[in-house]
Amino acid sequence: MTKEEKIEAIRQRARKNFSLGYNCAECITDAVLTVLDTGLPPEVKKVATGFGGGVGLYGDTCGALTGAIIAVGCVHGRAKLPEDPDPKQAMKKAAAELYGKPGLYRLFNQLPNKFLEKYGCTCCRDLTTKWQSSWLCKEHALYCREIITDAAGMAAELIMTDRDEAASRPFGKNVEHLEETPEACDLSGKGT
Repeated sequence: MTKEEKIEAIRQRARKNFSLGYNCAECITDAVLTVLDTGLPPEVKKVATGFGGGVGLYGDTCGALTGAIIAVGCVHGRAKLPEDPDPKQAMKKAAAELYGKPGLYRLFNQLPNKFLEKYGCTCCRDLTTKWQSSWLCKEHALYCREIITDAAGMAAELIMTDRDEAASRPFGKNVEHLEETPEACDLSGKGT
C-alpha cells in the first residue's frame, strides 16, 4: 500500500469501528494497530477504552483526539529511556528526547493543535454541547463518527511522516509557551 492508501485505510477502519461499537478512542487505536505493523499485539487497544467520551464520559479531552495520540504513540512513542551510567546524564538525555529538536513533544503537540484548528476546541463537552440531553441519538453519533474519521487521518498522516522530520517542526500552542528548546534546560547531555 502507498502512504496515501494506508492513511485512507486507517481513516476508514476507524470509521467502521465506530459502527461496530468501539468508542472514539478505541476506534483510532485499533485502526492503526490493524492497518500498520506496529509490532504491538491488537489487545493494546484496551488502553484506549477509558478515554472515550472525554475520559469515561467526563467530557474532557475528546476521545478521538486521545485515541489519535495513543495511536501515534504506538508507532513513535518511547519504549524505554536512554541509558547512561551517570543518572544525571540519563535524565538529561531523556529530557532531550522530549524537549529537543527533534523532540517527541514537538511531534505529539501537532495533534491537539491541528484538532483545535479544525474544530475550535479539544473538549468533548464543548464539541457535543448540542447533544448533552440526547447523548445516544443518531445525529450525535454521525457527528462523532466524522470527528473520529478526521482524527484518524491526522494520526495516520503524522505516523506516516518521518519521525525526525515531524519531531523537528515548531511547537504549536503549549503549556510552557515554548517556541524552541527551553534555554533554561541544558539538553545537550554534556553539562552536570
